[in-house]
Amino acid sequence: MNIIEKYIMPFANKLGNQRHLLAIRDALVGMIAITIIGSLATLLNNLGQVPGIGKYYQKLMESIFGPTWGTLFSDIWWGTLAFFTIFAVIGVSYKLAKSYGDDGFEAMLVAAACFFLLVPQTGNVTITPEGGDAVSGGAWGFISWNYFNATALFTGIIVAIVATEIFVRLSKVKGLIIKLPDGVPPAVSRSFAKLVPGMSTIFIVSLLGLLLRKFISDGMYFNDWLNKVLVTPLTGAVDSMPFALLIVLLVHGFWAIGLHGPNILGGITSPLLEKLGQENIIMYAKGGANLDQYHILAGKFLDAFVYLGGSGATLGLIIAMFITARKRNKQILALSTGPGVFQINEPILFGLPVVLNPLWIIPFVLGPIIMTIVAYISISLGLVHPIVADIPWVTPAIIGGLMATGGHISGAILAAVNLVISIVVYLPFVIIQGRMDSKRIQEQTQGNDTTLNI
Repeated sequence: MNIIEKYIMPFANKLGNQRHLLAIRDALVGMIAITIIGSLATLLNNLGQVPGIGKYYQKLMESIFGPTWGTLFSDIWWGTLAFFTIFAVIGVSYKLAKSYGDDGFEAMLVAAACFFLLVPQTGNVTITPEGGDAVSGGAWGFISWNYFNATALFTGIIVAIVATEIFVRLSKVKGLIIKLPDGVPPAVSRSFAKLVPGMSTIFIVSLLGLLLRKFISDGMYFNDWLNKVLVTPLTGAVDSMPFALLIVLLVHGFWAIGLHGPNILGGITSPLLEKLGQENIIMYAKGGANLDQYHILAGKFLDAFVYLGGSGATLGLIIAMFITARKRNKQILALSTGPGVFQINEPILFGLPVVLNPLWIIPFVLGPIIMTIVAYISISLGLVHPIVADIPWVTPAIIGGLMATGGHISGAILAAVNLVISIVVYLPFVIIQGRMDSKRIQEQTQGNDTTLNI
């Protein structure tokens, strides 16, 4: 405990409260309505591909919305996930500026402008004249939507952080602040007060982009250069079983000492997994792809197949307690079962408790590790459809696996298998805990009897 309190907890608290990671995490969480409705639209647009029910589903949708029913969900996807990075830039900048005491409004607009000015202004276009051959070339004003969706998420986050840091610092330089007379409306006065910092930030970021293209990236724009040197290699490392196991170990290691693992690591893991998840959704929205083209550790992989009942797969613990020790744990089960079904497990983590309990930490960490291995291998072998939809983290177990895989029954089966694994892992420890409790009660009873005899 001394080691934990002296070395681990200060580091974990510092990491969890780091303002840039908090801004990233809070921005992505704040976009949950956008991501879920966008992924739901993708799911509904592609249910027609599911064997067996697909043709009936298409007929149903045509009877309700007409023969062009697919455009309804395509429009929703276009207005949400197709501009995922833009929303992230605005959200991260706003949250980061607020953490410095700024109102955040001007900062997020300036950050958005900085992001747009770093996007190529010329796109490769192929035009086929009527009766002629296709002609390809660069054309000004054509921008690929790949610069706006999750493909450019890392670029957007970096630009939002850099632009906001510059803007906030310049806003604190008194010589750059314009003060208008008292009779000027407050809204106008606030806008002019940060006029010079905003203009200066945009100029500085534009100059940095020009210097990058001229001296470092050989003419490549920032997003393309970053993808080449960092994002592509990092994506390959993230979408791997070792990285999945590392996340699971860290999350549950923090929980074991009473720290909220997902919140602490969310600023790091969320952008990585979200990017891969959105790429899967995009492939699925385009009509599907070969299973081996999808990312495995993507989006809500852990929520759908590992965190069943919350971190530690504690729904398995609750079920194991119902099987063997319902009477003895009646109160804790009454408090934790309802929330546990919806992936909320603080009542059992702190009520049993699992946190800082050497006995329960073993299955709490071991179960998710086994479940991660099973889920990753199942998807990599093509036995289970990959993640192609976003789901709320409170989606109940098994239903989450079904929805996250686009309605494929294989996702529900995998979640059910992993739930059984968690029950089996927890069951021996529930029995051991019961025996320990019985022995403790027996010793206390014998002690009381001895006292009475004396």
